[in-house]
Formats: sequence, structure tokens, C-alpha cells
Amino acid sequence: MSRIEDYALIGDCETAALVGRDGSVDWLCWPRFDSPACFAALLGTSEHGRWILHPADDVRRSTRQYRDHSLILETRFETSSGAVTLVDFMPPRGDNSDVVRLVRGDSGRVRMAMELVLRFDYGSIVPWVSRLADGTWRAIAGPDMVVLHTPVKLTGRDFTTIAEFDVAAGETVPFVLTYGASHKPLPKPIDPVESLRGTEAFWKEWASRATVDGEWRDAVHRSLMVLKALTYAPTGGIVAAATMSLPEQIGGPRNWDYRFCWLRDATLTLLALMNAGYADEARAWRDWLLRAAAGSPDQLQIMYGLQGERQLREWEISWLPGYEQSKPVRVGNAAHGQLQLDVFGEVMDVLHQARRGGITRDNSEWPFERAMLHHLAQIWTEPDEGIWEVRGPRQHFTFSKVMAWVAFDRAVKSAELFGLEGPVDRWRAIQNQIHAEVCERGFDRSRGCFVQSYESTQLDASLLLLPSTGFLPPSDPRIRHTIEAIERDLLCDGFVMRYDTGETEDGLPPGEGAFIACSFWLADAYVMLGRPDEARELFERLLELRNDLGLLAEEYDTRLRRQVGNFPQAFSHVALVNTAHNLSHAAKPVHQRSR
Repeated sequence: MSRIEDYALIGDCETAALVGRDGSVDWLCWPRFDSPACFAALLGTSEHGRWILHPADDVRRSTRQYRDHSLILETRFETSSGAVTLVDFMPPRGDNSDVVRLVRGDSGRVRMAMELVLRFDYGSIVPWVSRLADGTWRAIAGPDMVVLHTPVKLTGRDFTTIAEFDVAAGETVPFVLTYGASHKPLPKPIDPVESLRGTEAFWKEWASRATVDGEWRDAVHRSLMVLKALTYAPTGGIVAAATMSLPEQIGGPRNWDYRFCWLRDATLTLLALMNAGYADEARAWRDWLLRAAAGSPDQLQIMYGLQGERQLREWEISWLPGYEQSKPVRVGNAAHGQLQLDVFGEVMDVLHQARRGGITRDNSEWPFERAMLHHLAQIWTEPDEGIWEVRGPRQHFTFSKVMAWVAFDRAVKSAELFGLEGPVDRWRAIQNQIHAEVCERGFDRSRGCFVQSYESTQLDASLLLLPSTGFLPPSDPRIRHTIEAIERDLLCDGFVMRYDTGETEDGLPPGEGAFIACSFWLADAYVMLGRPDEARELFERLLELRNDLGLLAEEYDTRLRRQVGNFPQAFSHVALVNTAHNLSHAAKPVHQRSR
């Protein structure tokens, strides 16, 4: 099985596919990010669905790259008889979603093999495949239909569509796989060569809008492109990852579905997009958040579906063995029903930062914000599940309380800066009350640092965000000592663990990789503490964790030296963009957020 970092991402801003170094599409959910997968080999075997195109003979050497600033993948295979390049991409969505694969002959003559295994509903349903009069191959099962257009002669064998063909230098052989609803007419075929030009033009135009410079320009560009690819274009929602149930520890049970939109990273995502010049994307993200969160404040969730759906029922797939036998394989996410107080702070913060950044609205959201603050004033004293979504007894997590403080702090600032009406004196009084309580109960005087939860002795990487929220200045000894304590206790081979996983309280066995975003947060903390050399050194080490295409998963296993968790992870790439900006510009996100 391929390592997680051996995969590349292609997508059409409504769904995405993972392509291995061997030319196999092992993951694709159609027609949306959160739809059931029709290629699920990533979490099982080839029998659970894949589409592989590769030389029939032994490959002497293979290389891959994205074409310029695009999401067009080019994989070059060299054999004893010649060389070919496999060009994979998904055109921006027209009437239907397509995966286009072009086999281009570069030199000599190469024998190619194709194997298409379609299995709808996460690898469980074998479709009925038929060849139509015009040569189109169609696969249907229930609501799903996929059609394949290619000039290559195809054969069916053992519920698999196969082919072998030759490609000579200068020739290009196209394959176009298109999704459609089974009750509708066949999707109209697209011109694969023209769609390549259109896809390249789409990404080139999008990349040209970036106001990114500095020595890490290419890394930032690629991360921004990942964020764009993980955006569900019809609504502006950004999914946490393109995958589900990739393990945080190989062979372990921490396997979650990340194909949804979380509020916890809202502000950092907004700042990353605004600072890079993508005001339209930032506005779409803000607007998605407002629509998703709208309603009764006591029903605010920590995550939503692509269109703001609230029911994200979690269940387990029994027929998939999991990535490298990492079970269970989960669909949906039960954490959507948790209480996490930090999301109130995130919503208030992102709307405040949007106003400050010139992403204006008609202030129709202000009554909703006021209602949300009224509710938060009644519940901020309650324990919650916290930013890491602990599945166990609720606790008084320090970071949750700090973000409750952020909610009232941003309300006061918005009212004063933008002339918005509200009970500012009451908000300020609650803000001060929370601040005093956190400094009293979330601070361990014997160690001189803040801790994970009230009266606890454990540390938590989320505490690295305290200075950037403005809760305390970075010059405060309590902040400095907290960062030093995290350096002592939560670093593993120089990278940051979320917390001490050796003493979990969620009923799961200990063990996960270092959380990549948290390590970027440590670099940000170094910037705020006036330790730029250490920040730069850590940032450069984090860049080395990316795969050859610049992609990052959620975590990094320092023992196995490989990426783990869902892939690619939006939170990791948001953190990369912001840390690069912190190191390269006078106006830094870590300072922007606290104002």
C-alpha cells in the first residue's frame, strides 16, 4: 500500500481525488467531497475501487510534478522501450464532474495497461457495466452513473474494465471518466484537450491573483492552492481534508471523517486568504460561516456540512479493512454534537477580522452576534469537550475559556471601532471576569505556566495561541514560561504534540503523530517572543515534512518518519501560509489577530 505522502491531489473545487505514484486513483467521492466513494482502495484493496494507468512493463524510473501553478498532475514513467507522461486533472465543474487522464508519448513506444474497478458506496456495490452503441462504457448502480470515453478498446473481466494499448512518441491517448445521476440522460462528452487548456487557464488566473512574495513564495502558493482545491465552490465552505479515516497512528483507532467544515480554524483561514490577496475567497468563507451558524445560538455547532448541514451522523464501515489495517473506518463525525466554547470566539473573531480587513457587509449579522453573546454569557462557566474534541467527560479547558474571552473582547472592539450598538459595559465586565478566572484556575503557579484545564498539571499545544489572541502580551512571563514548558514536555523530535497522549481521557489507546499545525504555532510564538532564528529553523524543518508536491497531512509520525492523518489537511496548510507571512512581513497574522 502507498504511504499517505505518496499521493497527489487533483480536484474541481467540489470534490477531489488522490492519485498514487503508480498512476492509481485510489480515492474519489462523487459528486461531492462528502459523497460515498466510488474509488475506496485507499481504505481497503483494489477490489474496493481504483483506476490505474501505468506501463505494462517494468518502470525504471518515475517522477511527478504539478504543471506550473496548477492542480494538473504530470507523472512521467520511463521504461526500457521509451517514456510516457500521464497527465491527470479534474476540470472546473461544468454540468458534470470529470476526471481526465491523458497518456502522452514522450519517446520510443510504450505498452500501457489500464484497470478500472468501480465500486459505489465506499467499495460495497458492484455496478452494472455496459457498452453503448457509440462506444461509451457506462456503469450504473442505484442513484449513481459513471461513463468512460476513450478511443482505446476496453474489455470486461471479473467485474473489472481492462485495456492494453501502445503509445508512441508524439501521441496522446485520452480517457475521460464522468459522473452523472443515473436517472438523467448521459452526460455530454467533453473535449479532453480543450478541457486541459481550460483547466490550466483556470488555475493560472487564480494563482495570478495572489499577492505573495518572499523566499517561501512557492510553498505558500502551493498551500493556497490546496485551500482552493478543498473549497466547495457552490457555498464557499472549506473542508478540513479530502479524506476520511486515515489514521493518526498506523494501526490505531483514531480514524475520523474530515470531509466537513470546522469553525475552529475560521479566523486563521480568513487571515491566510486575506493576506494572500484572495478577498473573494475570504468573503465566501465568511458568508458560508454566517449561513451555517445562523439560527438559535444555543444550537451553534463546531462543524457543518458543505452546505451548512447539521446532521453528520457517525457510523462505521464493516467491509473496509482500513488504511494499513487501521480500524474502524468511520463515516460522519459524532463530534458535531459536542459543546466547544471556543467556536463562539472563532465566530466573533472571524467577523471582527473581516470588518477590519474591509470585507464588509450590511451589519445584518450584528444582531446574530449579539444573540450569540447573550447565550455565551450564560454558558461560558460550563465545562466542554475542548478544541481537540475529547470523547470523554467534559472539562474546563483553558483554551476554551480564553476563546470565550475572545468573543467578548472582539464584541467590544467591533462596537467601538465600527459604531455598533450593544451592552459594551456588560461585555467588558464578563471579559474581565473570564480573564481573571483563567489566570487563577488555568495557571499552575508551581510550574509558572498555563495548563490544559482548570486545576490540571497537563500541558496543551493550544496554549501556544494565547499571545496571538491578545489574551496576554508575549512579553508576559506567564506566556514565556508556558511556551518554555511546552518546549520541554510536548516536543517529540523537535515537533509539537497536541498534549500528552500517554494519559488520554477519551477511552482510546494512546498514540498519535505530532500535530503539524501546532508546530507552526510554536514557530509563530517564537516570532512573537523575538526569537526569529528559532522560528525560521523550525519553519524550514516543517517544510521538509511536505511530500514532493508540497502537500501535508494532519500529523507526522516521528518514529516512522511518515505523514499520518487525513490528507491533505487544510489546517496544516493554513498554518504554513500564516507562519510564512509572520516570518516575511512586518504586518503579521499573529499580531493582526490580537487587534
